[in-house]
Amino acid sequence: MFSGKKMFFSFLVVVFLVIMAGTSFAEKDTLIVANAFDAKTLDPILTYDLASSNVKMAVYDRLVVWDEKTGGVKPGLAEKWEQLDSTNYKFYLRKGVKFHNGETLKASDVKFSLERALGPQGGSVYAFLSSIKTVEVLDDYTFVIKLKAPYTPMLTALSITPGSIVNEKAVKEAGDSYGMNPVGTGAFKFVSWNKGDKITLVRFDDYWGEKPKFKNLIIRTVVEPVARVVELETGAVDIAYYIKPIDMNRVIENPNLTLLRKTDFSTHYCGFNFLRPPLDNPKVREAIWAALNTAAMQKAIDRGVGSLPTSQFPPNQKYFDPSLKPHVQDVEKAKRLLKEAGVENLKLEYWTDEDYARLATATMVQAQLEEVGITVEMKVFEWGAFMEGLKQKKQDLYSMSWTCPPDPDFSLAPVLHSKMIGGTNRSNVNDPELDAMIDKGAQMPDGPEREALYHKIQDRIVNVLRPWMYVNNGELLVGTQKNVKGFEISPIGYHSVNGVYFE
Repeated sequence: MFSGKKMFFSFLVVVFLVIMAGTSFAEKDTLIVANAFDAKTLDPILTYDLASSNVKMAVYDRLVVWDEKTGGVKPGLAEKWEQLDSTNYKFYLRKGVKFHNGETLKASDVKFSLERALGPQGGSVYAFLSSIKTVEVLDDYTFVIKLKAPYTPMLTALSITPGSIVNEKAVKEAGDSYGMNPVGTGAFKFVSWNKGDKITLVRFDDYWGEKPKFKNLIIRTVVEPVARVVELETGAVDIAYYIKPIDMNRVIENPNLTLLRKTDFSTHYCGFNFLRPPLDNPKVREAIWAALNTAAMQKAIDRGVGSLPTSQFPPNQKYFDPSLKPHVQDVEKAKRLLKEAGVENLKLEYWTDEDYARLATATMVQAQLEEVGITVEMKVFEWGAFMEGLKQKKQDLYSMSWTCPPDPDFSLAPVLHSKMIGGTNRSNVNDPELDAMIDKGAQMPDGPEREALYHKIQDRIVNVLRPWMYVNNGELLVGTQKNVKGFEISPIGYHSVNGVYFE
C-alpha cells in the first residue's frame, strides 16, 4: 500500500514537472524589449524618432531593405525594380502580401503611402522622400516612382521607416486616431498601447516573409537607463536598448547577460539656435565652441564608448573627411572673440531632455562657459515636451543626437537644409551656399566628384557655420539575456527583432 502511494506521488511529481516545463516553454513565446522612450506615434509619416521606429520596424514593411553587408538595398515588398532613366524607377510588388486587416497589398497602397508622406502631415519625414514627384500605378502590382530630379540615395530613403507602406483603407477609416491603430504588412500585428507603459504586438501568421519564432512581442517604456539594466538583471525583459556606458559593466559582469556593441551612424551634439541673437553671429558661435573641452566631455560622459567627432559625418559614413582635426579647447581665444563681437554678460538658456548623456552634456557646458563669463540656465523637459518645445525655436542651446541612414545626404539635408527649418533642422540654419551644395550632392552619382563635394561641405560646416558642437560619435550598447539569440544591432539606431529566438 505504501509502495502504491509512493508510486502515485512520484507520478504526480512527474505530471507537475511536465506541466511546469510546458509553462516554461509557453513563457518563452513572448519577447519583452525595454525601449528608452515611449513611441510618439505609430503613423510612419508623423515622426522619425528612434523609439517610434523600433515599433514600426515590427508593424510595417518597406519596398526595400537596407543591407548592411553590401551598403545597398535588397528586396522587401518590392521583389524587383529597374531604373528606367535618371529620374524614373519601375517597381514590381510581391503578390499575395496581406495587411493585418486582411486587405491585399496593391500598388495603390504604395502610391497612397508615399504621396501621403509628401503632404501636409509628412513634415517630419519630408526631407527623406521629397525627391519624389509622383507615383504612377501601372497595374495592381507594378508602379513607377518619378523623381523631381536625379537623387542618388532614393532607394536608401525608401528603406527607412518613413517609407513604411500603410493600408489606404485602414488609414481613412481610423482618421486622426490612426497613429494609435496602425495596420501594416509586418511580421507583428498591433494589439494594444498603454501610453507610457507598453505596446503589445502579436505575430502575424499571414506574414509573407519568414515568420518569427515567438508569438508575442511586448515593447516596454523604461526611461531610466539604470532601470533598464535592473530589468535585465531581474529577468523582467529579454532585450534592453540603449544601455549607457556608465552601466555597461553591470551587464558585462553578469553571467546571465550579454552586452552587444556596434558603431552606429549617430552624432551627439550641443546645437546653436541661429535665430537667437547673438548666436546668429558666427564669431560668437566660434567663441562658445572654443570655450568647451569636448574631449574631456566625451571621455567623462561616454567612458570610452564611441569616439570624439571631427565632422558633421560619423566616421563610418560614406565620404567622411579624415583630414579634419579634432576640436581643441582655447579659453583665451573664446574670450577674445567674445570681446571682438561686443558680447558681455551673456545669458543663455540650454534646453535638454532627461537623457543621462544629454543632461551631462548640458551640465558640463554650463560649467565650462561660466569660465568665459557666459551664464547658462538649464531647462529640462520630458522627451515629448522637449521635441515639441524645439519646434517653437525659443531655445538658445540644446542637447540632441542625430542618427542617419547610410548616405551623406541624410547627415545634411534633414538637419541643416533651410527647407527643414521648423522640423528636424533644429538649429534653424539658413545658408544658401550650403543648401546649394547639399542639393547638388544629392543628385551626383557616387564617385570621386561627389566625394570631393562632401569634403568641401564638411569644411564649411565645421570651420565656417559651426551649427553644432560635436560631443560624441555613438556606439550602440544593447543588453540581452544569455538565451536570446539572433538579435543584430542596426547601426541606423532602430532594430528588427524578427530573427530573434530563445536558445
